[in-house]
Amino acid sequence: MPPGMNILHSIRSFIRTADAGSLAAAARTLGISAAAVGQNIARLEAHLGVRLLNRTTRQLALTERGALYLAQVRHIERDLQRAQAAVTDPDATPAGRLRIASSVAFGRHVLAPLLPALQQRYSRLEIELLLSDRSVDHAHEAVDVSIRIEPQLEEGLVARAIAQVPFVFCAAPAYLATSGTPHTPEQLREHRCLLFRYPLDGRYLRWGFVRDGLHFDADVQPALVSDDIDALAAMAVKGGGITRLAAFVAAPYLERGELRALFEDGDANDAQAAAEPMRVFLCVSDRRDLTPKVRSLLQHLLNALPADWRIDNKRNVVATA
Repeated sequence: MPPGMNILHSIRSFIRTADAGSLAAAARTLGISAAAVGQNIARLEAHLGVRLLNRTTRQLALTERGALYLAQVRHIERDLQRAQAAVTDPDATPAGRLRIASSVAFGRHVLAPLLPALQQRYSRLEIELLLSDRSVDHAHEAVDVSIRIEPQLEEGLVARAIAQVPFVFCAAPAYLATSGTPHTPEQLREHRCLLFRYPLDGRYLRWGFVRDGLHFDADVQPALVSDDIDALAAMAVKGGGITRLAAFVAAPYLERGELRALFEDGDANDAQAAAEPMRVFLCVSDRRDLTPKVRSLLQHLLNALPADWRIDNKRNVVATA
């Protein structure tokens, strides 16, 4: 091994670069310069006596031996983190980088405002928040924990339900004045509907209801579609039609009178249907990843989220998704 070479740092730089596709992207996840990443990889290649990456001015790709080496070493970084967590005092003060991935709307409206208080409480934490509705790979993207809604759950994740957020069906008063107000989910088919298209697979997120203990989806026809919930809210405010918003998105519009909630208690309907809530999960890739810093986030969220979003203890358990 060359003098002064840290083999683990070099392997980590190689793994992150292979996953990210560039030295610059790997450097951002590691918190070092792209030049340092490149030097680490060069030292590793010199140590092994093989070229791991083919570099051009436009792209970076694994060599055949690089792909073979990656498959053999990919587990090392995560195994080291888990080994450290296994021998660390469970009550140790959370410290180090905590990289959180979250669905966009929940991350923007709920999670981001709560994180400063967590970091202020544990000043040795360095918190990074990634917002995306695509599929996030914990290992490849060096994510410690992800906050996901139910359609984002994947096989192999360990998921704990942390909240059950009400959905609000709503429209602008001007739209309801001209198009009428639906009192049952069945009447939605007669209205302009603003739907969320899920970026992961391109499908529309269904509009689920519960009536007399039975679950069903409303039959709706899309008038306007977006993969951003804030865009749908803006369309609804301008009279685009009826949309479904999580309570934390809808609240300010309802308070200002820009939108009006539908299907509330008291509507003239003997068989009232309730909107299915949005279940939110805290996810790790392995039970051993429930480190002190991840547990600090979990407890912080359970304490800080609104009381009416809480899930009973029987359902609020760690389970493989």
